[in-house]
Amino acid sequence: MNAYKYGAPPHAGMAYGLDRLCMLMLGCDSIRDVIAFPKVQNASELMSSCPEGVEEKQLSELHIEIANEEK
Repeated sequence: MNAYKYGAPPHAGMAYGLDRLCMLMLGCDSIRDVIAFPKVQNASELMSSCPEGVEEKQLSELHIEIANEEK
């Protein structure tokens, strides 16, 4: 509920679960069979090799700076 202090999501919190509905309608055993770009156990995506490292030039173009956490 704390996330709503940043505003409601674009879908206003209403999710239809179309992927699950398609899974049931097609009689598939896994939801990964109907998702276009399913993730594997380590949260990577096999089609585009994401997440992937980026070059310093790309970060500077987007004005993104990575700060190391001090311990």
